[in-house]
Amino acid sequence: MPAIAREKLAQLKRDTTEARLAEMTLPDGAGWAAEARAAARARVRDLGLPHPRDEYWKFTRPDTLVQPEAPRAALFEAGEPHLFHDRDRLHLVFRDGVLDESASDAQALEGIEIERLGSALATDIHWTRDLYGVLEEAGQSPVPRPLAALNTAYATDGLVIRVTGTPAKPVCLTYLHADEFSDGMLHHVIRVEPDAEMTLLETGPGAARINQVMEVDVADRGRLHHVRAQGRDHERRAVTGTFARLGSESTFKSFTMTVNGVMTRNECVVTLTGDDAVAHLAGVCVGDGTDFHQDDTVFVTHDAANCESRQVFKKVLRNGATGVFQGKILVKDGAQKTDGYQISQSLLLDDDSQFQAKPELEIYADDVACSHGSTSGAIDETALFYLRSRGVPEAEATDLLVLAFLAEALQEIEDDDIAEEMVNRLSGWLERRAA
Repeated sequence: MPAIAREKLAQLKRDTTEARLAEMTLPDGAGWAAEARAAARARVRDLGLPHPRDEYWKFTRPDTLVQPEAPRAALFEAGEPHLFHDRDRLHLVFRDGVLDESASDAQALEGIEIERLGSALATDIHWTRDLYGVLEEAGQSPVPRPLAALNTAYATDGLVIRVTGTPAKPVCLTYLHADEFSDGMLHHVIRVEPDAEMTLLETGPGAARINQVMEVDVADRGRLHHVRAQGRDHERRAVTGTFARLGSESTFKSFTMTVNGVMTRNECVVTLTGDDAVAHLAGVCVGDGTDFHQDDTVFVTHDAANCESRQVFKKVLRNGATGVFQGKILVKDGAQKTDGYQISQSLLLDDDSQFQAKPELEIYADDVACSHGSTSGAIDETALFYLRSRGVPEAEATDLLVLAFLAEALQEIEDDDIAEEMVNRLSGWLERRAA
């Protein structure tokens, strides 16, 4: 890019950034929290809010995510309860990015400590001090993630969760959208202590526009299972950032299902810092219509020996929908015996939809097993003919093949009952769209 063009782009990013920051005020907090927020705001100014000419935003236009006011998103009544509603769980409800304590269970469960973000950040001495903004800042290199830094600076609500044992039931966060112009910003901090284990469930649209960050620290031999469902509202916009650090023999498994929505960008940055750690990241996406755009951007760093990572992402797109996958595995010098696997695939149900992928490997160790692949294709006509020849209607046969295509990613969910619930919701979505 010529020098003049670079300067124009830099000035445009500065103008966009300052316009957004001018509408925002840093929340109050303890001294350390105020310093963390101020440092995050400085990162935003230094990085600049994203622009389509940035390398990792060339497939996804960030305009509606960075403009000062949230675009309108009509409220949507799905006609069915949220996922996980009939499951025994500790249920916490957020409405347009604010915890609704009247609709939530008491924040008490053996083996876990839960506190609101604002309370933790107002405390002079708190374990969150070692994590809030720390993992997000570390995740800014080598790829800048300015929207996550914006979140660290300005998020006013969220949860800080310390897992000390193995709770008897999962924690479920339900995000409700009640205001057509709501602009939610949530920040969760999770610390899984040695040998502790928890399942975290998330469901719901959150707000007209939602910016959500989750910082996760899994200590030695700890385990965190994360399952998220993004859907319902057709006009919602979302950007999420998950920043995870794994200790020795720890496990972090995260699965996301995305349906509906105008714009969804999910970023996940995972660093395996202890030997024998395991990170599995997976997602399924089903999109319908030219106004549907979904982006999974993943960066996994192996910085210890004998670690395993898996990235399994499947997208089903039709009627002009767009799906994006950007995934990287970085194996640092000394991270021997690394086992890294990455696959991203799309099923295009018409000629108008598109899937854009950027898989990457960067390896500095010599004793590793790493692979990546990305494919895009149509329904298997032979399999479709086989099902139709046995009396299965075309629409039903197509849905069966779609679910079969998504199966590899769904199998990454640790709990079989949760996986079955996901399949049932996907089946219902496909049936309604065929009607």
